[in-house]
Amino acid sequence: MDYRRLGRTDLIVSELCLGTMTFGWGADQPTSHAIMDRAFDAGINFFDTADIYSRWAEGNPGGVSETWIGSWLKSKMRHELIIATKVRGRMWDGPDGEGLSRPHIIRAVEDSLRRLHTGYIDLYQTHWPDEETPLDETLRALDDLVQQGKVCHIGCSNIPAWLLMKSLWISDVKRLVRYESVQPHYHLVHRDEFERELKAVCIDQEIGVIPYSPLAGGFLTGKYTREDGIPTGSRGETMSKMQGYMTERNFDLLDTMAEIGERQGKSIAQVALAWQLSQPVITSPIIGARTVEQLEESLGAVGYRLGDEEIEVLNGASG
Repeated sequence: MDYRRLGRTDLIVSELCLGTMTFGWGADQPTSHAIMDRAFDAGINFFDTADIYSRWAEGNPGGVSETWIGSWLKSKMRHELIIATKVRGRMWDGPDGEGLSRPHIIRAVEDSLRRLHTGYIDLYQTHWPDEETPLDETLRALDDLVQQGKVCHIGCSNIPAWLLMKSLWISDVKRLVRYESVQPHYHLVHRDEFERELKAVCIDQEIGVIPYSPLAGGFLTGKYTREDGIPTGSRGETMSKMQGYMTERNFDLLDTMAEIGERQGKSIAQVALAWQLSQPVITSPIIGARTVEQLEESLGAVGYRLGDEEIEVLNGASG
């Protein structure tokens, strides 16, 4: 397992980050614990969650992923792990039940600390922007959490380049903690959102990049084919974006990825992860898993890097 510095921070994270959105949704508690055990044994020290995971699932009140991570953490040395969670979504009733206002952040972080059974959060991230709250209110609340030792570093997710730059400017002029990482939606069939402007900002400002959905919800595993389309009962049925991925050009891309992988005995999914891991701007792609077997597939990308010609071919095929 390779390890990398997250942006300008003192956090040294594994080249793959374990995403835990499936916990309490696609994986029960014993399976979730088994996934974390295998990830930890493989050298993954970086776990990402959010307080709302997985509130959208029937019978899930939110906070389940954090709670299961917390129960698992009890048997581990806390300093060996880097825990990242997120704040923004609705977690209780009332006007401050969601958002990035000071009242919401102050209550939400205490709830996350309790569920995670930890005294501090390594990376506390704003899940997506809140247009109703001034940026300086959000950043000052986060700065206070860092000063209090409840949070070590802050990051953001789903943020446009202009808003990230504005946030960095406010942090600079008001001497507040700044966003040290960003979570963009980024993979071979969804490149423009990150590459158009956000990538240049991250390079210039030394921002750590931890992309989510690097396998495009399963499309970049090769399990969806021209002939069969989206199988009945698959996760793709519930993903509105999946139908948009089902184009002739993207299936040609999968064919190209399969050819590249065959030369090294690697799968399509492992090529998709290697494409990200081979980019200096990327710190640690976030991989999810509903089973230990799915995790094993992603672990096959550890240490795997693509050559310049292979990257060029993939960039041309994905466009």
